[in-house]
Amino acid sequence: MSFTLNVVLATSIMAEIGSGKSTRGAELSVEELARKLTSWIGETVSAAGSKGVVVGMSGGIDSSVAAALCQRAYPEATLGIIMPCHSDKMDREHADLVAAKFRIPVEVVVLDEVFDTLAKVLPGEGYDAATKKLAEANIKPRLRMVTLYYLANRLNYLVVGAGNRSELSVGYFTKYGDGGVDLLPLGNLVKSQVRDLAMYLGIPRGIIDKPPSAGLWSGQTDETEMGLTYGELDHCLMTGEAGDKIKEKIDSMMVRSGHKHCPPPVPPFCV
Repeated sequence: MSFTLNVVLATSIMAEIGSGKSTRGAELSVEELARKLTSWIGETVSAAGSKGVVVGMSGGIDSSVAAALCQRAYPEATLGIIMPCHSDKMDREHADLVAAKFRIPVEVVVLDEVFDTLAKVLPGEGYDAATKKLAEANIKPRLRMVTLYYLANRLNYLVVGAGNRSELSVGYFTKYGDGGVDLLPLGNLVKSQVRDLAMYLGIPRGIIDKPPSAGLWSGQTDETEMGLTYGELDHCLMTGEAGDKIKEKIDSMMVRSGHKHCPPPVPPFCV
């Protein structure tokens, strides 16, 4: 399901930017948006024959909003999963804070030793040293994906992702990591819209205001990693307007991450 959603999303985004126009529907109040997203989560999960949802809780704004919406849709069948993996202590504190505020039951699965063991046995001698940091960092979201699906399978739940439109559009997610989910309730919202929704839902201010980070390594931030601000990216996605350098960068990121939005290609012929 996530691949289909991403293909549709990527196609519409690139069409919008190419035309310089937004194809979004009429503006919704944040209250109506929250209601519609809550209903959509419930309808999507029910249509799949599942009983509830699991959602990874990282302590960031996106996962906090996704978790709060899930709790509205399934107050008795939402399970939050906190998965530290050499993570910042504050991330765990923020995840616990959201779980307590919205009364979301959680399972804590510490992945430090699993990560260390896997990183130790994986080959790498003789490879380009410049690729080591990112390759190892991407193990973390992929271990979390495995954990989420294990628990989802045990409960007959679906996995809810926290990716937003800004990140999905330029491929700022890990393939088969945080991109490996069943539904993406925030997938049509740019980062600024997620912030508005977070304030409406009552997400703690400290989570809303802290620099967004995927937590891949100490001090890592989304905007530094992407090489542009969410403000620049959101403005381009919403209006089609951007300076030449920003537009060129966004276009390049979209092209390079195109494989993340599609199912694996197969030959166009039969044998």
